[in-house]
Amino acid sequence: MRSKISNKFLLAVVAMVVLASCSKKLDLFPQNDLTPEKTYSTAAGYKSVLAKIYGTLAVTGNQGAAGQPDINGLDEGSQVAFIRGFFNAQELPTDEAVVSWNDQTIKDFHNLRWTSADPFLKGLYARPIYNITLINEFLREATDAKLQERSISGTDATDIKNARAEVKFLRAFNYWVMMDLFGKSTFITEDNKIGTDLPGEIDRKGLFAFIETQLKQSLQELAPAKTIEYGRVDQAAAWALLARMYLNAPVYLGIDVKDNKAIPYYDSAVVYSSKVIGAGYTLKSGYAKLFMADNDKQKDEFIWTINCDGLRTSAYGNTTFLVHAASGDNHDELGVGSGWSGYRATKGLADLFPDLTGATDQRAMFANQANMQINDIGDFKQGLWVKKWRNIRSDGQPTSDPNRDFADIDFPVFRLPEMYFIYTEGVLRGSSKGDLTTALDYMNRIRFRAYGDSYGPSNVGKLVSSDLTLQLVLDERGRELYWEGHRRTDLVRYNLLTTGTYLWPWKGGVASGTAVNSRYNYYPVPSTNLTSNPNLTQNAGY
Repeated sequence: MRSKISNKFLLAVVAMVVLASCSKKLDLFPQNDLTPEKTYSTAAGYKSVLAKIYGTLAVTGNQGAAGQPDINGLDEGSQVAFIRGFFNAQELPTDEAVVSWNDQTIKDFHNLRWTSADPFLKGLYARPIYNITLINEFLREATDAKLQERSISGTDATDIKNARAEVKFLRAFNYWVMMDLFGKSTFITEDNKIGTDLPGEIDRKGLFAFIETQLKQSLQELAPAKTIEYGRVDQAAAWALLARMYLNAPVYLGIDVKDNKAIPYYDSAVVYSSKVIGAGYTLKSGYAKLFMADNDKQKDEFIWTINCDGLRTSAYGNTTFLVHAASGDNHDELGVGSGWSGYRATKGLADLFPDLTGATDQRAMFANQANMQINDIGDFKQGLWVKKWRNIRSDGQPTSDPNRDFADIDFPVFRLPEMYFIYTEGVLRGSSKGDLTTALDYMNRIRFRAYGDSYGPSNVGKLVSSDLTLQLVLDERGRELYWEGHRRTDLVRYNLLTTGTYLWPWKGGVASGTAVNSRYNYYPVPSTNLTSNPNLTQNAGY
């Protein structure tokens, strides 16, 4: 069986009903089926809640793949799940993904035409807030006074105190999602009591300051890098999120990238990415293995993963979705029993790879190259098929689900290559905390792995100093990180998502691509949330 957080820890995700369902008004606090007095009466109860908190990123409810959803009123498989919702938000509006289905408003994402009434956006907004609410309750119940009151002491008390830092990180991560996607958020902390006043709102600058403070506080108590169970967060995860946040700080804080005020944030991005790089992570040989069913074997490259297991975290919205939705009749090749014939990429992604066969750059894990021109978005047979996520083990052993319905692939939130990219981009944008020689070395390490632990024929893959440009970094991020939930944020940072500077097929709903209104650089607050909570305001332009 796979080496994950632990079997008991994973089982607790689906076995423990801590906050069984949200109110049907998505901006209100969820209601407890179990009172805190019962849930937190023992150390085992605390660990079950901790499992549920981690599990909110992989599962959608408390009864396997469907049933007892965390959030009512939405489709559990497509609109309640974190990974699926995040993927739709980060990949569908870009050159990296289109979808053939006509499910409600799903095509509006690639067309960059969504509205505040979009049902997928309701789930995208509600999921992090649900997660945060659960975290806040844990923090309220895990104070020293509460532990003493419940006679929890010794190792049990120490474990719970350590878990406080983990859940603070997870709250910061969920708020980062809100900051990046919506530019504002419903704001609740452990000081807000369930069932009392409606929560307030926090803007992007306020979120940035809150997340930064929370992460730096958690660093004081998180486990040192690479010393905690696989799938749980440690200091390196906090460094990685800080590095990512600082690289995007000019977007979040409204600073012109050419303004000298941006430089301190690029300095911090380089500093924190360097901390991760220096913590002992290594690139693993064989790019394809990073996205297979036993990718936990590649953990030396993973800084933090959302763990998925075909039997213990069965859901239609975690990495199971990434495999099924990308396959049709070729589903056996991707290790699942059926294909959903939905998601593929545009020629924009193909153009990043001069050799689409993968014979040179092994990251080009594609098929259907002869039919990648898309004339009809609804025809799955048109477009570049992505074979990156495969529910097949590298050692040839069977996966955990004998029916091959649900995937064992873990979702890497942070991988070492992203830290190399952050370091390089920070230096190119003016940071004095790093140097171009080191940046070139980092980029070539990625290239060396990509070309099969070589640089390919005639060293075609090796970069020289004159190659180091911001465009090169963006393109290399596309080649390395596609379909991992980065592209929209990257294109926004480069001012390419909505402008006419870079076009791809069907951008803005036009076959040849078109510029769109800049409001689509972020998402609107769902109209149902505005109705249920008058403390919230809408983003400009919606």
